[in-house]
Amino acid sequence: MTIPNRFDHADAAEKILQAWDDAGCAHAEVNPDRESFMMVIPPPNVTGALHLGHGLNNTLQDIVARTKRMQGFETLWMPGTDHAGIATQAVVERRLKEQENKTRHDLGREALVERIWDWKDQYEKRILGQLKRMGASCDWQRTRFTLDDRCAKAVRVTFYDLFTKKLIYRGKRLVNWDTFLQTAVSDDEVFNETKKGHFWHFRYPVIDPKPGEPTHVAIATTRPETMLGDTAVAVHPDPTKAFDKIEAELKVKLSEAKDKERADVQQQIDQLAKRRESMLPALIQLRDMATAGRRLMLPLMDREIPLVADEWAKPELGSGCVKITPAHDPNDYEVGKRVDLPMINILNPDGTINAEGGKYEGLTIAKARKAVVADLDSLGLLGDIEDREIELPLSDRSKTPIEPYLADQWFVAMDQLAQNAIDLVKNEEVKIFPERYRKGYLDWLGEKRDWPVSRQLWWGHRIPIWSKTGLSNEESVELSKKIEAIIGDQKDQYSYQVDTADDATHGVFLCIRSESDPREPDFEALGLIRDPDVLDTWFSSALWPHSTLGWPDASEELEYFYPTQTLITSRDIITLWVARMVLMSWNNLGVVPFREVFIHPKILDGLGETMSKSKGNGVDPLDVIDKFGPDALRFGLARLATETQDVRMPV
Repeated sequence: MTIPNRFDHADAAEKILQAWDDAGCAHAEVNPDRESFMMVIPPPNVTGALHLGHGLNNTLQDIVARTKRMQGFETLWMPGTDHAGIATQAVVERRLKEQENKTRHDLGREALVERIWDWKDQYEKRILGQLKRMGASCDWQRTRFTLDDRCAKAVRVTFYDLFTKKLIYRGKRLVNWDTFLQTAVSDDEVFNETKKGHFWHFRYPVIDPKPGEPTHVAIATTRPETMLGDTAVAVHPDPTKAFDKIEAELKVKLSEAKDKERADVQQQIDQLAKRRESMLPALIQLRDMATAGRRLMLPLMDREIPLVADEWAKPELGSGCVKITPAHDPNDYEVGKRVDLPMINILNPDGTINAEGGKYEGLTIAKARKAVVADLDSLGLLGDIEDREIELPLSDRSKTPIEPYLADQWFVAMDQLAQNAIDLVKNEEVKIFPERYRKGYLDWLGEKRDWPVSRQLWWGHRIPIWSKTGLSNEESVELSKKIEAIIGDQKDQYSYQVDTADDATHGVFLCIRSESDPREPDFEALGLIRDPDVLDTWFSSALWPHSTLGWPDASEELEYFYPTQTLITSRDIITLWVARMVLMSWNNLGVVPFREVFIHPKILDGLGETMSKSKGNGVDPLDVIDKFGPDALRFGLARLATETQDVRMPV
């Protein structure tokens, strides 16, 4: 027998992995003689290959899983992948554009979804292969996918349950709109970049100004094209009080300032005093004009708009007046609700100007901006143009600018759901380590912002709602009777609601609990049409711990293994995923999904940027394994995993 002069890790690792697999070392079954232990893998998105960040995450999970097996627990480490709706569709659409110069609309829904399934099959195989070569001792016989039939059933039943509880509703709201993907995205899927921009000053004519009144009102904006959708100009309702408040705050700041800071604060106080002296009389006059119901003429559109009084206008900034575009600015949207303004959406889903933009219809945002500025200049209504650095919101998925956009969307009402998830962490039924990460979890849930769950995509769980809108009261009553007749005694399988739209017409919305329900054609024969949107990918991910065990169907596995014990994940999905798993598990089963959450450090590139497939700065763990072997990779990653320090790796 010849003893090799060096250890061939590649040959040895392959044989060891095969031996483990043949012996079923990682397979778990219901075993009443043993205490159970379960973890779920944070399912990787099928958008591409894994990087070292995934390597660290799965190494730490594997350490726990192997330890628990050696301690005698019946240990289930549940593997799987996430369909990652918006992320995966974005990758495939971008590839389609680059390689074939086509959009999803050129292919159609079925053909695009077929392409994405092909992508999923290719990259899921690669991802699972990476995990296996890293030595991850998952129960591979139980591998799940968030879009498979078992998970899809859990999604459908959860949506139905929330709909019947009136915790899912449809409303016209201002959303973050990705014009490339033509879908809404959540606040958590938006990031800001500082860009060089401009601050344009305009003048809006006052209609029939009285003697002594200004003939124009000055405003300023970083987005000139949005003036096409303006429905008011606002001035502060009490500018004197506003100046007093700011002055008082600055004086407190001055009294608390260090010596080197006092000169700057005093300069701010002096500048405020000069501004007050020069502008306060005019702002009071404008406030009085607003109170009297005076109106302005919106240039270019020749539309009368009111001068209104609202605290969103800041006397200390600009002209003290602000243009109000409720359909395209979140702050203006709130003003519009407070003073009951019309909300005019000037954009098509692809970001071009729609018919509400008059002669600018069809122009891109960039071209409309140039045209609006030029036309205002020709009318003598353009003032100064200042160079400014602006915070530009971008879509995390497509990297294109986000447009605030008024659209009908489905929302999950978060008030009680969020409170449940807050209480469970405060009461330490779910413990988060390190404890400092509790704050981000609690703060985010504490806002209790309703969750927009509809996405205008084709890849994902399609929303199980059929509807007919634009009905009179009599028509909605008649349609409801016909729906009731079809439902018959199967009232636990169908739920419908009648809503009243802003234009006083009615809409009937029917939710069907089960996929491929035999009564679908009967409802469609009444003119009900299925909603084309899909659910936010985090909706199905939120069900991952219990949907993978077969919920909503009762099973021995669910009873034995659930709740899971430990979740190991990264801090960037505490709100997107961890919080939502807690609230959904509590809603669906009345128990927590796990008892403890461990947040591990992140692996960054040499510049301190998060490793990412889309950025191209990720390191494939297999490259390290090929050179040094899986044990070296796992040991090195585990050694780097301190409690507090992120890891920079020059790549």
